[in-house]
Amino acid sequence: MEVATRTTVNRLKRIEGQVRGVTRMLEEDRYCIDILRQIQAVKAALRKVESEVLKQHTGHCVEHAIKSGSAKEQREKFAELIDLFEQIRK
Repeated sequence: MEVATRTTVNRLKRIEGQVRGVTRMLEEDRYCIDILRQIQAVKAALRKVESEVLKQHTGHCVEHAIKSGSAKEQREKFAELIDLFEQIRK
């Protein structure tokens, strides 16, 4: 596993722990604002992971499509990114 992927997996494991923590907070009937702050932290961490995966995708998959010289493969990768950004905007 390459370093960037290992780092991303480790981040996801930390996020998993944060989500379990939010669950415990709810079960313990903790103060709502504290719970909401933790949820915001989880969302921020997920956005960071999303950004890293997008960087990995463009640095590997998109770069590969460009280097391949295949117009079809390049269009496919570009279309995937457009679809992704359209989903994000919804």
